[in-house]
Amino acid sequence: MTIPRFDHPGLEAWVREMATLCEPDEIEVYAGTLPEYDALCARLVRSGTFRKLSDEKRPHSYLAETDPADTARVEEKTFICSTFEGDAGPTNHWVDPGAMKARLLPLFRGSMRGRTMYVVPYSMGPVGSPLSRIGVQVTDSAYVAVNMHLMTRTGAPVLKALGASGEFVRCLHSCGRREPPAACLEGWPCDPERMAIAHFPEERAIWSYGSGYGGNALLNKKCFALRIASAVARDEGWLAEHMMVLSVTNPEGRKRYFAGAFPSACGKTNLAMLRSALPGWTVKTVGDDIAWMRFGADGRLYAINAEAGFFGVAPYTSPKSNVNAMKCTERDAIFTNCALTPDGDIWWEGIGFDAPAGTIDWKGRARDASAEADPALGPLAHPNARFTVPVSSCPSLDEDWDSPSGVPISGIIFGGRRSTTEPLVYEARSWEHGVFLGASLSSETTAAAAGQVGRLRRDPFAMLPFCGYNIGDYFAHWLSFARNPALSLPKIFHVNWFRRNAEGKFLWPGYAENARVLKWMFERCDGTAGAIDSPVGFLPTIRNFDVQGLDMPISTLEQCFALSAGEWREEIDLIRRHLLSLGDRVPPQLYRELAKLADRFAEPR
Repeated sequence: MTIPRFDHPGLEAWVREMATLCEPDEIEVYAGTLPEYDALCARLVRSGTFRKLSDEKRPHSYLAETDPADTARVEEKTFICSTFEGDAGPTNHWVDPGAMKARLLPLFRGSMRGRTMYVVPYSMGPVGSPLSRIGVQVTDSAYVAVNMHLMTRTGAPVLKALGASGEFVRCLHSCGRREPPAACLEGWPCDPERMAIAHFPEERAIWSYGSGYGGNALLNKKCFALRIASAVARDEGWLAEHMMVLSVTNPEGRKRYFAGAFPSACGKTNLAMLRSALPGWTVKTVGDDIAWMRFGADGRLYAINAEAGFFGVAPYTSPKSNVNAMKCTERDAIFTNCALTPDGDIWWEGIGFDAPAGTIDWKGRARDASAEADPALGPLAHPNARFTVPVSSCPSLDEDWDSPSGVPISGIIFGGRRSTTEPLVYEARSWEHGVFLGASLSSETTAAAAGQVGRLRRDPFAMLPFCGYNIGDYFAHWLSFARNPALSLPKIFHVNWFRRNAEGKFLWPGYAENARVLKWMFERCDGTAGAIDSPVGFLPTIRNFDVQGLDMPISTLEQCFALSAGEWREEIDLIRRHLLSLGDRVPPQLYRELAKLADRFAEPR
């Protein structure tokens, strides 16, 4: 084993230390080139980890099938190892950093024997941008390396930007070894029984052992981009958020940018890639998942997409729900745990057509057409099946998506999935009120959570699993920007596409028609759209809300914006319990906003 040389002495010393610990047979530094990517994909095909898809159906694309025990993020095995437990807060699993290292060091020792250690330098954000940060991941997974090739900016340009003394986040990953060790030498190595994903925010380091899948192994994703970066952002005065970013251009050619946080299954990616149904109004994509935002010298908030690719949930993505996402997957893609059709293409539930007979499910079993809905066999594609594609494949990509200075944010959107109570859209009264909306964000669970349909779940800022420090301090960090009069704070909005009528049918058509909601937000930022001062915030005036060409009775539109005092009084009680559950670091401003809301819905005496 030869230790590679780097211009950065600290990087070279760290790689040497990790190699001594993990004992790989050889080390490869990933340079980020296409020939290198193709060579690793061919290696994965030979090992049985990848299947090459038909070049006629999906050119330059592959399908991976994981171990059934390693298919998703595992929150109970994800830890924040801050020095003090209180700094991790009530929403994280805390372990003392020394104790966690004592637990993991014996597992990492020799974990890469018989394997290659890949050293993957990557930039979160445009290479060289003052808003970006660099990470280096060492991993024994070629699957991880090729996914990071599509999802981030990797390789030699990143090392050049790092220079001889730049800071970088240290990311150690091994798929691990089951017993007996030979069981891990083929297919999909993992050690799910001893899996742990540990974050050391003060050290700016991540250790992940035992999983080869998704956010457990792709440490650039939630681990760095949110858990570590949120702690860095707190210390440095910026924001690392679980948000999509899009642009809206009106018929006169004026453009505004919006960032938005949505819990799972609330339409965040669909909104980021929306194809507008409104003539003359165009929506384009900056990013679908991670936004890093900093206030500029002009006082405005600027955002970058910290990623360079999409790691999307495949099931129920279709031409109807997200035509741009479907076009992203037409070539140059990696699919994970999707089904394989007899003609060498992929398939998943909700794709828009029936699976052909003989389709092979994600567990490698051939299924006939009648087996598609066989509950004993389960779905053909895993519910968390994924596609990995480069941002460059997106047909709705905004021209400035990769701007080193970022894009100026006019509005921030919080969205949940609620069948009642929450109106289609409203605007916060102030920055503090908007932070309150983010802190109390909620969503009803869907069929994806078996036996839990309709259960209300609070997910503050859509960051519940991803905030790398105490959530109360996180709220205080957001609120702190209101104290600076030099800042031009974006407007904050709340949306809910999922309200239903008495028969259980959706009131709002959603999908491409959501451009009508974006139009109202755009015009509110321009000061040209009217609003009603309601108990929850500023609601659109019904007569001025654009439903031209939409077959919707005025009574249905009124239901989209109706407020029930009884429902809201129940909601206020639930929000109070939620805030109390988050501990004594919740800022008093949020309780004051709750009291104001309660006063506005108080029963007359």
